Amino acid sequence: QVQLVESGGGLVQAGGSLRLSCAASGSIFSINAMGWYRQAPGKQRELVARILSHGFTNYADSVKGRFTISRDGAKNTVYLQMTSLKDEDTAVYYCNVQGKVATSQAPREFDSWGRGTQVTVSS
Repeated sequence: QVQLVESGGGLVQAGGSLRLSCAASGSIFSINAMGWYRQAPGKQRELVARILSHGFTNYADSVKGRFTISRDGAKNTVYLQMTSLKDEDTAVYYCNVQGKVATSQAPREFDSWGRGTQVTVSS
């Protein structure tokens, strides 16, 4: 099992900044991808940003130039630096990590989600 612990959400004024963190723990053998998704009330969950093991990143068009995803491989932690926040960024942000866990046999794939952290932007 892989556990994800998110932190850094909160209330911020429009134009402000927040930094989200997500630490993965467990019998992790390797990590292929780490990402952040968000879900606003009445809307479907959407990809915000994702970073692959070799460093490739992709972002939702709505956050390009404002959000930056990064990771610390040694800590199995992914970060999301959010700047110039807008009202429409208000949502619950979820961390997602995909990779392989060590077992007594061959490594087994996993796809884990965090519980989510609320980000509220006030104008």
